[in-house]
Amino acid sequence: MKVLLVEDELSLGSYIKKGLSEAGFLVEHKTTGLDGYHALMTEDYNVVVMDVMLPDVSGFELVRNYRAAGNITPVLFLTAKDDLSDRVKGIEIGGDDYLTKPFAFAELLVRIKSLLRRTNQANYANTILHSADLKMDIAKRRVHRGELPIKLTAKEFALLQFFLEHQGEVLPRSVIASQVWDMNFDSDTNVIDVAIRRLRVKVDDDFEMKLIHTVRGMGYKLEAVDTSSDTTRSEVT
Repeated sequence: MKVLLVEDELSLGSYIKKGLSEAGFLVEHKTTGLDGYHALMTEDYNVVVMDVMLPDVSGFELVRNYRAAGNITPVLFLTAKDDLSDRVKGIEIGGDDYLTKPFAFAELLVRIKSLLRRTNQANYANTILHSADLKMDIAKRRVHRGELPIKLTAKEFALLQFFLEHQGEVLPRSVIASQVWDMNFDSDTNVIDVAIRRLRVKVDDDFEMKLIHTVRGMGYKLEAVDTSSDTTRSEVT
């Protein structure tokens, strides 16, 4: 998940970027409104964290123009003003949430994840994800491999959906933990490995082509690849 952070306070911006990066996000930090607006209009992000009081232009004005251009990426405003009229203004011009400084990082993280969940639910209302003969119907909460239905728990469904959304990408255990379990990675915890092992049994065991692979020393990935060659076997299992 890619986050644009527009915050002119360098210490606060560095603190937020470090925390979000440790939670598995890719963070791009801009310190001026003009740089932030250029990034907004030229790059794609999953969520925007926008300071209201920037040195050159108001965060409100940036988001107003961003929305006027037809962009719908969720925006969370940060501000030192705890004023109801400002909160209302932020929402009216197109903000999705509003957090007053000072705040606990845990609250910021929860709010960002909440925005992403709401966005994903809207985006995937009628989406079907594929990989080889594996098909996931998001709206109906159904998974098939070929003609065979696969019954998954809610967490297994979320895990497989995350894999399908990032096909071909190597996903570290820390990223899987933060994005699927909403928890910080603990090297002493094997919950990720156990869950993936169970998912493999349901998704791969009865099929010649394996989709979920372990990338030694790096993490896991979902990809429809031929693992019969010696070179591939040395890297992926």
